[in-house]
Amino acid sequence: MKSILDFADQNYLEAWFPRGLIVNGTDILSVSTSAEGLCPLRVIWEKGKIIRIKPIDNTNNLPTKLVLPRLVEPHSHIDKAFTWSAFPNLKGTYAESLESNLAEHKTRTPQVVRYRAEKALFLALKNGLRAIRSHVDAFGPSGGESLQTLFDLRSEWKTLIDLQCIALVPLEYWDTTEGRLLAGRVAAEGGLLGGVLLSEFKDEKSYSSLSKLLILANQLDCGIDLHIDETDKFPAAGLKQLIRALDHLQIKIPITCSHLSSMSLLPQSELARLAEAISSYEINVIALPLTNSWLLGRQLNETSIIRPLAPIKQLQKAGVTVAIGGDNIQDPWFPLGGLDPISLMAFSMPLTQLAPWHRLGLSPFTTSAANVLKLDWDGTIQVGSPADFIVLDASNWVEALSIIPSREVLIEGNLLDKTMLPNRTTLKDLY
Repeated sequence: MKSILDFADQNYLEAWFPRGLIVNGTDILSVSTSAEGLCPLRVIWEKGKIIRIKPIDNTNNLPTKLVLPRLVEPHSHIDKAFTWSAFPNLKGTYAESLESNLAEHKTRTPQVVRYRAEKALFLALKNGLRAIRSHVDAFGPSGGESLQTLFDLRSEWKTLIDLQCIALVPLEYWDTTEGRLLAGRVAAEGGLLGGVLLSEFKDEKSYSSLSKLLILANQLDCGIDLHIDETDKFPAAGLKQLIRALDHLQIKIPITCSHLSSMSLLPQSELARLAEAISSYEINVIALPLTNSWLLGRQLNETSIIRPLAPIKQLQKAGVTVAIGGDNIQDPWFPLGGLDPISLMAFSMPLTQLAPWHRLGLSPFTTSAANVLKLDWDGTIQVGSPADFIVLDASNWVEALSIIPSREVLIEGNLLDKTMLPNRTTLKDLY
């Protein structure tokens, strides 16, 4: 059996591909498909682009690899990554997470943030990610420097990873002189505006701050990604504030709701009504099952039977684009995580009851995630798309997700190696 190195040298791969990601190719309609929705294909590329897709008909010599497109992390916090050991949250509560995060924030310097973020990008690249959206704590003494550090890294790593930056500040900050200046800077850099809208923010002051943020972002033609309803109380109160504001404003910018955890606690009729409203306003949703399952619904000395999580299937049924993200990376909010999209799929499977052999079970990690980030390539495999792959040492989904397999990453048909890393990186020795 030829190795991945042989295939890369000869500009083709023979492997199992998810049938739901194959858009076109020679005789693809007639290709056999496994019970897990995988089909054996030979994919051929030239100059970094796919030029032909053919079925493998020889049942006596089926592939031993499973291939996915390079994937997308739609929600992360790489500015605070790897801080758990110094600022742990041993109780696992939301309140202690916030307390530890604020303590850590006081210690930040551009050098520290750069090292963390670059280590995160390095791991993401090796694990098969091609794009990351990261929220950045942009408030306080070190906020501006942290944001600039990530803008700098975005430029340095742009040929390998598309890094999107969201300025995360208190909601009311956007209505200050400093906040409006920051918003203009973020918009000029192609970033997004962010903030936290918790369910308990039900007063008119919070509604006013949210409305002013929407108006400001609309004027700047700058997208918004909100942390919203990350709680197990007051179901969807933050979302209701957002829908109320949109009902009274003419907003044309892209809006993303990250978390929406408490929405799942609503009665089904009200949940369905709000899901339709989200769809009508073309709001995207990013579900974050790992951090939510860790922090929310905790009961002292009891195992909680309530684990709030965005109602993914109900939202999909209403036509909402839903992506799934890993969120935190070994920080006070979640002690695990390593920007590994295959691990994220495996962890999410029992929490969300989504399976990758179903189209709507795979799309939150592939096409939907790419669409939320508005990437040029949606991650489908077709003639003309990039030869950007994660090649897994597995022949089916169960093998791929039960024990995270070894992998190779191809970028434009070339095997990833340390010579591709930016010249300034200090992490080449880790490769």
